[in-house]
Amino acid sequence: MTIPHSHGRTRADHATDWLRHRLGRAVALAYLAAVLLPGPGRWLRHAHTLAGTGLPLHTASILLSLVLFSAGLQVPVRALGRLLRRPRALLAGLILHLAAPLLIIPLVAFVLRRSPDADGGSGLVTAMILIVAMPVAAGATVWTGKGQGDQPTMVGLVLASTLVSPLTIPATVGALAPLLSGGYPDALGPARDTMNSGFAFTQVVLPCAAGLMCRLALPTRLLDGAVRWVVPVALAGSVVLTYVNASGALGAFLAHPRPLLLIAAPVVAAVVCALSFAVGRLAARVLRLDAPAASSLTLACGMNNSSASAVLITTTLPDKPHLLLPVLAYGLLQKTAANRVVRMTRPQRPPGPPCPASS
Repeated sequence: MTIPHSHGRTRADHATDWLRHRLGRAVALAYLAAVLLPGPGRWLRHAHTLAGTGLPLHTASILLSLVLFSAGLQVPVRALGRLLRRPRALLAGLILHLAAPLLIIPLVAFVLRRSPDADGGSGLVTAMILIVAMPVAAGATVWTGKGQGDQPTMVGLVLASTLVSPLTIPATVGALAPLLSGGYPDALGPARDTMNSGFAFTQVVLPCAAGLMCRLALPTRLLDGAVRWVVPVALAGSVVLTYVNASGALGAFLAHPRPLLLIAAPVVAAVVCALSFAVGRLAARVLRLDAPAASSLTLACGMNNSSASAVLITTTLPDKPHLLLPVLAYGLLQKTAANRVVRMTRPQRPPGPPCPASS
């Protein structure tokens, strides 16, 4: 079927709108596909050699880079100049984003040690550490727009947390690793080595920076064309990435069912997610930020790049796919929490005129 053009809109514009309005259902279908047909997703999780070159290809890493490149390509760079005049929310958000994990994860680990789990919940804590250490999710800018939030501040927080991530991710993981027991401190070693060897820089910073550079370098006409085609492809790529990650978690779970893990994973993810958003909201009140800036600060504190943590687990801990289960739960829960923040900060429609009295 041919998509008609209207008001200068192209097929790519219509495809983008179509995907965005159905993204929630597409993600649900990706989870269902991971349950019913996990084989292709499991195959994509492993590295494959590019024919004739010998170069290893990691599908999940490529898809993550595509999503982050698209995010960088859409950044309103000129709007960031306003942050120089109002840096308080940006600085507060970045500090909170880095400090909140050091407050929340030890509390969660303390509670889980009292659980009947043989390793004191160290598997769940490991997954949470790898989530909260990641930079602010690029998707937070979408939620900020929906909630009439401070978009320049939100974009600045995404960029700032991404740029410092090569330093902050290893530091956060190293600071929280002593909370683990059993074999998880050793299991976290490969992930820490990967981060120290440049995972954050090559998998997170470079794709986003490449998108930014293209936005600055391309003339307007070419930039518009690039955005029109890259964005829908990246949206589709994010759905495929969800399927790949879910196949690793749900496929392994179905092969070796662990009912307690199925219950504990979303509960722990919900607690960490709720506390993260609560810290952001409390800080916004203490700083007396206006509603748009408060919304952006809250979202930045609660929304982490769960896709990056899932890719890190997939590439460095392939023998522990169960760690993806709490990561997937957190990814869903943070979107639910973000939707609540958006509803609370969205301006209310003024009441309509009163109906005339019946005679």
